[in-house]
Amino acid sequence: MDRIYLANWLMPSFKENEAASEFFRSFSVEKSVKKATLWASALGVYAARINGKKISYVLAPGWTAYHARVQYQEYDVTEYLKEENTLSLTAAGGWRMDYGFGGNLKVIKPWAGKEIAGNEYAVIAALLIEYADGTEDMIVTDENWSVKETKWRYCNIYQGDIYDETFEGNTHSVKVIDHPKHVLEQQEGEIIAEHEHLKPIALIHTPKGETVIDFGQNMTGYISFTLTVPKGEKIVIDHAEILDYEGNFYNDNYRSAKAEIIYIGDGTEHTWKPEFTFYGFRYIRLKEFHGEVNLDAFTAIAVHSDMERTGYFECSDPKVNQLYHNIIWGQKGNFLDIPTDCPQRDERLGWTGDAQVFARCASYNYNTRKFFRKWLTDMTHEQQPNGAIPHIIPRLDWESCSCGWADVCVIVPWQMYLLYGDRELLARQYVTIKRWIDYMYEQGDAYIRSGKHYGDWLSQDAPDPNSCGGGTSKWFLAYAFRAYSTSLFIKISKILGTNKRDIQEYTAKLEETKCRIREDYFKDGMLTLMTQTAHVLTLKFELCEESMLQAHADKLAEMIHENGDRLTTGFLGTPYLLHMLTEYGHTDLAYTLLFQTKMPSWLYAVEHGATTMWEHWDGIRDDGSLWDVGMNSYNHYAYGAVGDWLYGTVAGIETDEDHPGFEKIRFCPKTTDKLTYAKASLKTKYGTIASEWHHDGEKVTYTFTVPSGLSAKLELGEEIFELGAGTHTFER
Repeated sequence: MDRIYLANWLMPSFKENEAASEFFRSFSVEKSVKKATLWASALGVYAARINGKKISYVLAPGWTAYHARVQYQEYDVTEYLKEENTLSLTAAGGWRMDYGFGGNLKVIKPWAGKEIAGNEYAVIAALLIEYADGTEDMIVTDENWSVKETKWRYCNIYQGDIYDETFEGNTHSVKVIDHPKHVLEQQEGEIIAEHEHLKPIALIHTPKGETVIDFGQNMTGYISFTLTVPKGEKIVIDHAEILDYEGNFYNDNYRSAKAEIIYIGDGTEHTWKPEFTFYGFRYIRLKEFHGEVNLDAFTAIAVHSDMERTGYFECSDPKVNQLYHNIIWGQKGNFLDIPTDCPQRDERLGWTGDAQVFARCASYNYNTRKFFRKWLTDMTHEQQPNGAIPHIIPRLDWESCSCGWADVCVIVPWQMYLLYGDRELLARQYVTIKRWIDYMYEQGDAYIRSGKHYGDWLSQDAPDPNSCGGGTSKWFLAYAFRAYSTSLFIKISKILGTNKRDIQEYTAKLEETKCRIREDYFKDGMLTLMTQTAHVLTLKFELCEESMLQAHADKLAEMIHENGDRLTTGFLGTPYLLHMLTEYGHTDLAYTLLFQTKMPSWLYAVEHGATTMWEHWDGIRDDGSLWDVGMNSYNHYAYGAVGDWLYGTVAGIETDEDHPGFEKIRFCPKTTDKLTYAKASLKTKYGTIASEWHHDGEKVTYTFTVPSGLSAKLELGEEIFELGAGTHTFER
């Protein structure tokens, strides 16, 4: 058993008021050390150090369903020990605070203990020292520790940092609290780590006279600077994603999140960076600053969950390559322990709908198996007694569940199965999935016709241009996703070999749902709803009669043409749009949408300087005006779901439901004369798969790589080939 369960929870004995506090204990080591192991956690976030050297991960222990579990981390600290040592844990509130989305939502107070409030923090740790002579020492958090006030005078995930180099804090005794330890669980998810270090690309003096530094990339993380600030004087830095149409600093879209750094100097040079928060930004404004600006003094550090990069895509079109770049950086910026919707404003929450639509693309780009597994565990803990899935995981104090959002509990495990062959995850999540399916049927029309559905979020076909819910009937969408989740549940049940009577029961429920949809929304076999998303989902979820699928695909193509070869889909329709066009013989139109630069389109944002995915198709309009400040993120990955079409259709590395996890490869590239080449690679547990094609105007040359021990099915038009291990070349 890890020794952390022998330790005690410690709190400051004084009121910290969102400042950080440092808990510490000194000890001696007088014998030869064989191994030293530290286990640590916090109700909040912590930074662990031995003899002043940081050993913990970024923003440890991460964000979980705190009422059910708190992760703890294990560190090998053997190399850090000396004869005389100090072990310290500096803690701050982190995600635990009386503040949240819109400035008026509050994180639920889930701490089970009565001695700690929701906006307070505590730490726990155990250090095991194993000596070469076979003896050992244990140091645990207890009444022998001390706690002192720190130079971190304020630490808030949304508002930022106040750090005072001149502050000399007092040392106090600790408060040992009787908080439950059964909530402690070993680290399940990926750690958060520092990644890219970006230097400034420009120093800008705006028309308003502001001093702004441009790092060239919208990102999630924080800045590091090396400066000498006069004693008692301060510098003030705030963050932004964009400049406005006049070239001025703009962060009104952060809403009530200040995202600000206040640093007070002591007259000597220091290198400093945040430790207890993160920022979403491309630009920083030196709101208050002393002396000339030396760009070499500043570095932007990207932080995100430490996932392994597995997928790569490239083609001959630089705009599409920039789109792919934006997809990757959108994922980096929002896969920070949980899949957030955005990293900058007063939100940064685990919205289920965003994760649901992007999970497939995300799992081509990176190995997300461990990342999503951890988040799905919290989803199970947050599932309500009646089976409902909250739309934010970990949840806030909202009690609602929306079609297409709550269905994440089915769709993400299914994608993990397709991409990784993770049958065990299907089994682990089976009860959660079944309880959600049962909830939809037990609630019936009360759920379908509830006012809590977000609809085809941010689509372009809403009657009111300021509406976010889209133009597709929310009741239709609720029925459609009930049908889709039920169909996946039936497949999962067959894979796991569950009770055949259950399969029969839910097969009947699925047919009942489809009959209801056809009764309410179809006439003479055709859908009566004239929206692109309704037709996309009819095709993807097979809601119409099989004989009418092609007619609906043709109608979808007709509607796109009538809209000037532009899409109108939102969060729920966009992920499947190009796939359905390709599947039903409209590949050329799918490529037309990919290369479209008029709004709405993926390349519209690229042409307007985007370096990540935008929340709105028209986050910046052609006239330079911006979407309303109430909801306008420029790092919002949902529309990046198109990336899985780049992998699966353009390059042709596609999943196979009958052979999940690429145990047998399926190559099915669809070429276009708009590209001279396209290529992709994907690292799997079997080895790296690669697909590439070159178009010289007269012929197309294909090259496919199959790892050792695998085989592949190749589909080139009507031709089908079986490939063995090795590299294969074809000309057509």
